Amino acid sequence: MVRLVMSILLCVFFISPANAEIKGEVVIYHAGSLTSPLEEMKRIFEEKYPDVDIVTKAGGSTKMARLISEKGERADIMASADFAVIDKNLIPDYADWNIRFATNQLVLCYTDKSKYSNIINSDNWYSILAKKGVMWGHSDPNLDPCGYRSLMVLQLAEKFYAKPGLYNKIMINRPRKNVFEKASHMVSVLKEKGLDYAWEYLSVAVQNDLKYVKMPEHINLGNYKYDKFYQQAHVQVTGKKSGTWMVRRGKSCTYGITLIKQTRNRTAALAFLEYLLDPKQGLEILREKGQPPFIPCRVPTSEMSSLLPESLQRLVKVKK
Repeated sequence: MVRLVMSILLCVFFISPANAEIKGEVVIYHAGSLTSPLEEMKRIFEEKYPDVDIVTKAGGSTKMARLISEKGERADIMASADFAVIDKNLIPDYADWNIRFATNQLVLCYTDKSKYSNIINSDNWYSILAKKGVMWGHSDPNLDPCGYRSLMVLQLAEKFYAKPGLYNKIMINRPRKNVFEKASHMVSVLKEKGLDYAWEYLSVAVQNDLKYVKMPEHINLGNYKYDKFYQQAHVQVTGKKSGTWMVRRGKSCTYGITLIKQTRNRTAALAFLEYLLDPKQGLEILREKGQPPFIPCRVPTSEMSSLLPESLQRLVKVKK
């Protein structure tokens, strides 16, 4: 009897009030390139907290942020393939802070059935994309950072290879129908042989078992040390309001994540963020999926660091 009472007391002792409150639905709007790692994180997190339901909605980062800020759709967490999307669309009205947690790089994806797949390499890819009859595509720059980054890679290639007119020569060979609203749809079309080549993130290529051509660091947007060179590229995209425009300038691929102010489930959402940003948990899954994480994760200023919930501060450092 004494042993039974002690067992009950121990169980009560180890069920903390915080854990008891981790339940309910957590809605995450996120970049399509995060689909695979977030599915794995969702599975593990829900096993640990069976009363939690992680609901994910994927799409181009710009589009997802605008669904929150302009359409009033409900989300608890927003994870963007470009941290600047959160800065420009959600801070300060919908979010207070923006944690930079991972990086990526652009690659040119293809399959065994793609035209010239037997000869394409990192030295001749741009001449193949310009060949008549070669079908290539990218996601919509107005909705998806991968879209405007794809165009930046082509602009930078013209400068890096010192080939004036290269950008226009390649772009002439890309019909409007090969600009996709969803990158996931583009990958499907590529696999179904409706495209020969498609620009995507390295992590997406790895997760989908696609063949790919890696770009030199000067143009792949994957190394912050080349940000000065990347800044030579710029793409005009639609602005916050209808009929307005803004310019995106080249910089290394840096992912950002935030908690939405209007969250309906702050406790569970913060618990998931703590799990995602942990080097031995969520960040390790990102690494396994071909997407290098920042360890530790970063915020640009001490002021932003002070706004972070206490549970996240130990996982983040201040670094521009």
